Amino acid sequence: MSTLVFVETSEGKIRKSSIEAVCYAHAMGGAVTAVVLGPADSTEVQSLGKFGAKKVLHAADPKLEKGVAQAYASVLTQAMNDESADVLILASSSLGTPVAAKVAVKTGASFASNVVELPDTTSGFVVRRSIYTGKAFAHVELKNSKKVIAIRKNAAEVKEVGTTAEVVAYSPVLNDSDFNTTILSSEKATGDILLPEAEIVVSGGRGLKGPEHWGILEELARTLRAATGCSKPVSDMGWRPHHEHVGQTGVKVAPQLYIAIGISGAIQHLAGVNSSKCIVVINKDADAPFFKAADYGIVGDAFDIVPKLTAAIKAAN
Repeated sequence: MSTLVFVETSEGKIRKSSIEAVCYAHAMGGAVTAVVLGPADSTEVQSLGKFGAKKVLHAADPKLEKGVAQAYASVLTQAMNDESADVLILASSSLGTPVAAKVAVKTGASFASNVVELPDTTSGFVVRRSIYTGKAFAHVELKNSKKVIAIRKNAAEVKEVGTTAEVVAYSPVLNDSDFNTTILSSEKATGDILLPEAEIVVSGGRGLKGPEHWGILEELARTLRAATGCSKPVSDMGWRPHHEHVGQTGVKVAPQLYIAIGISGAIQHLAGVNSSKCIVVINKDADAPFFKAADYGIVGDAFDIVPKLTAAIKAAN
């Protein structure tokens, strides 16, 4: 089996979610070829070999820097044909998922998104995927000879298995029709650690009573080297920027640890965080719905608990 992996980049750096996709492909077995589109740091590209890629096709044409889904789908379709790849693996993301769907249409492949485990090939090719915003799972058999799989975050363990990969300059045919969509501008979230890539997320809600009290949350996040998030009402009131809004209509996260401070746990928020490995809730309302979804809960005043928690973590380091 030959597997192709689409690797997303941000400002020339490989996204962690794409490293997970390479690890997932390697764990499936067979030859793994990664595809990087647009300008990227050469050291970063070579490092994909550490995670299981034997070869990397790097299409460095500046036209591919903007992330136009139709163009990316055309290039990946060409790459699948050139490499005789049976399977395309990529991360479920705002870019990866639509690209995956377009490639599936172009190649006649079976397609599954939000896949959470390695496929079961004991009888056919069956994948387990998250559905209903993480409330249930479906087992889907991919019957076509070609397959496109978009994996959720944490679907594969990131571990080093090799050294550097062979990097090959790739020059696909770029048609003007693939660039009918023009991206005029992009507004990127700022911060040392961004929500979609974060291993730890510290979020706050209306229980913090105002933007002037966010310092205790930010200090905890810095201590844990975590990203900061917030509930929808907080961003709607302008206490925090909208790119920190976590939930069904905001950013969906799947960190190793999610800490919710002063958030009641509305269903829309839970839908955006229920793929987290561990959820810790701090709330003075013992009846807050979030406690039902939490792995650990602390009933108490955040203004008393959070500073003590931060101090204890600093003391332990």
